[in-house]
Amino acid sequence: MVEDPKAFEALLQEDRVFPPPGDFAAKAHAKDDSLYRMAEEDPDGFWAGMAENLDWFTPWTQVLDWKPPYAKWFVDGKLNVSYNCLDRHLKTWRRNKAAIIWEGEPGDSRTITYDQLSREVNQFANVLKGQGVKKGDRVTIYLGMVPELPIAMLACARIGAPHSVVFGGFSPESLRQRIDDAEAKVVITADGGWRRGGMVPLKKNTDEAIEGSGVETVIVVRRMGDRMPVDMKAGRDLWWHDLMKGASAACEPEPMDSEDLLYLLYTSGTTGKPKGIMHTTGGYLTGVAATTKYVFDLKDEDVFWCTADIGWVTGHSYIVYGPLANGGTSLMYEGAPDFPERDRFWSIIEKYRVNTLYTAPTAIRSFMRWGGEWPARHDMSSLRLLGTVGEPINPEAWMWYYEHIGGKRTPIVDTWWQTETGHILITPLPGAVATKPGSATRPFPGIKAEVVNERGEPVGAGQGGYLVLTRPWPGMLRGIWGDPERYQGTYWNRFPGIYFTGDGAKRDKDGYIWLLGRVDDVVNVAGHRIGTMEVESALVDHRSVAEAAVIGKNHEVKGQAISAFVTVKEGVVQDDKLIAELREHVARKIGALARPDDIFFAAELPKTRSGKIMRRLLRDVAEGRALGDTTTLADPNVVAKLKSQYEEKEA
Repeated sequence: MVEDPKAFEALLQEDRVFPPPGDFAAKAHAKDDSLYRMAEEDPDGFWAGMAENLDWFTPWTQVLDWKPPYAKWFVDGKLNVSYNCLDRHLKTWRRNKAAIIWEGEPGDSRTITYDQLSREVNQFANVLKGQGVKKGDRVTIYLGMVPELPIAMLACARIGAPHSVVFGGFSPESLRQRIDDAEAKVVITADGGWRRGGMVPLKKNTDEAIEGSGVETVIVVRRMGDRMPVDMKAGRDLWWHDLMKGASAACEPEPMDSEDLLYLLYTSGTTGKPKGIMHTTGGYLTGVAATTKYVFDLKDEDVFWCTADIGWVTGHSYIVYGPLANGGTSLMYEGAPDFPERDRFWSIIEKYRVNTLYTAPTAIRSFMRWGGEWPARHDMSSLRLLGTVGEPINPEAWMWYYEHIGGKRTPIVDTWWQTETGHILITPLPGAVATKPGSATRPFPGIKAEVVNERGEPVGAGQGGYLVLTRPWPGMLRGIWGDPERYQGTYWNRFPGIYFTGDGAKRDKDGYIWLLGRVDDVVNVAGHRIGTMEVESALVDHRSVAEAAVIGKNHEVKGQAISAFVTVKEGVVQDDKLIAELREHVARKIGALARPDDIFFAAELPKTRSGKIMRRLLRDVAEGRALGDTTTLADPNVVAKLKSQYEEKEA
């Protein structure tokens, strides 16, 4: 976030505008501003209309009961998420339609129809009941990207047992924290999982995590077979396939109050224990179903691929609940985008004729670095829509995505939302809104977002500030599990009655919103607050740079100085000349005050297994501190190499 308006004018000076393609708009669910007008005139009526697209056992008596910071949506209404994702489709032609298309990393695959998925969900719901799981009991799920993961989630939803999915890349310690906080008695895991040709020891990690805990039952999916023998503790550990053999395929869905807990999902903050974000039933499903339909313009014939891991909220909302509530076909892929080659994603798109691709800017920048020749090998003409999620996307990555993946013909929906928000909140509607590279454009209909200053006052065009949400929305978190004080303090105390997102943003002259990253990812250089995202965007704008991460380090004169860690494109010479060129490039794009003091070349940047850059560890490197927790990194050796390189230069 930059407080100097002139610096803002220099930053993200984006004149490229892409109106919705005429043929796309003509067939789109939202082809004009009517949804925006409807939501503006009657927000409660708008969301009631979205909720009416679901099947309810008992109608609600009130759309919204808002007593800040707590909201109740669709008060007294009763429904079941599993029923809405499965049973209601069985009454239509969708019964034999593909619900999930799954491809394993080694190349094995499954296509599961709605009828088949319903049978397996019902069976596993009865398995859980047989293990003593009741409505309200929490169930921890620690699996790779295999079909049993959504089956387990939907089975939990069917019987009213909130699930807590833990990303399969997390360490035993991280898993233990989440099991203990949720007080889960049942854990669902697998013998192992595939990742870049290697095997992840999920059962072994689970055994370590639950040692001395209150877990009574561990249900184990056989994924690796003889490749990874595991220890099975008698009386506690049970094989999924053995339990499913004798289970009935008939299980009545539990009527759930709209405000009953659907799931917990833990955010892995940089400090402190993870926050158990609480999402409930009716409002959440309304939000994900509506955004899936309108943001992605989901059609019955589409194959929809969200590349996230279901261990993160993106996977919950846009692999499982959103697509299935709409009767869509959701594609799941188990492995890495570069295994066995760097064209794995593109070969999957060609193989399954994928229509919508929803992925992260981190992945797009990796694709850029690998080069356009990889996607060029494949027929991706089936794509009609692209999406991005997870962090702000710099304009050059947006353009590369548009040109090399979309063939200069597909709209791009750049989406902003959070684990806490449950569903997409800021995004273009692809048939109705012109897009700009790097901007998430407008709030989704029914969402009230503002960019405000320190006093909570809206800022003018071209100025930066804090992104806040001034009105409740259906999928919003209902609290932090077991910690209402933390919920209040984290999200509601800064601007009373207004949700503080923790992100910086600006509005341009057209009212479009530009996300600038977390407000704690700011560098205060001689009194000027500069967002790391801004400097990163300027660096990646340079023809030689594939990816960049920027942090602030202490400086005795300026308060803070900027340090940049840069990954260059293949074949680029890494020398002092390039460093000088990059420093001046940033100064030209933003201003002299943003010129990095240090630029370090890095073959790779330290990332979590979900692809997010761990800037906290880069700050540890730059400040010469002992490295913090590296257990969530995809490769802990990356940061160790950077630390060694940094120390050599400082010496």
